[in-house]
Amino acid sequence: MSKPVSAMAPATSLSAASSPVSTAPSASPKKPTGLQGPWRRVVFVGLYELIAIIVSSLLFMATGQNSGDSGVMAVAASTIAIAWNLTFNWLFEQWELRQTQKGRSLLRRIAHAIGFEGGIAAMLIPLMAWWFDISLWEATVLEAGLLVFFMLYTFVFNWAFDRIFGLPASAQNLQP
Repeated sequence: MSKPVSAMAPATSLSAASSPVSTAPSASPKKPTGLQGPWRRVVFVGLYELIAIIVSSLLFMATGQNSGDSGVMAVAASTIAIAWNLTFNWLFEQWELRQTQKGRSLLRRIAHAIGFEGGIAAMLIPLMAWWFDISLWEATVLEAGLLVFFMLYTFVFNWAFDRIFGLPASAQNLQP
């Protein structure tokens, strides 16, 4: 049985009303969801490069390179790409942390893919020219074909990875 409203104690007493400390729970930032931190990068790079080694070996062979040279070049390119991937994504996420607009829009994903692929192309063109004993122009044409494929692959892989493992903390709205 409930008490009549007039018999209930007031919501605040004199001592509570004069106290400067609020009893309301303070709002704390939300914790990021999904795979985060170093493991996110390890899983990301591992999956991305495993698929990249297989596909790039096949693409090199499709352009007439022998399988041995294609496999070595694919592994070398992957090693360079891993170092670049870790560096570029760390830099990108540092930039992303400073942005007021959170999330990964289509424009942000396109900028990410262009930045990553542009950097990797600058490193791989001279290496491919030397390894395959072709001109810089031929290496540039070869890289252009790979660039188109990997630009789309990078975009789709990042989108799928974020859908499966969640956005990185830098892209989540963690305000209370």
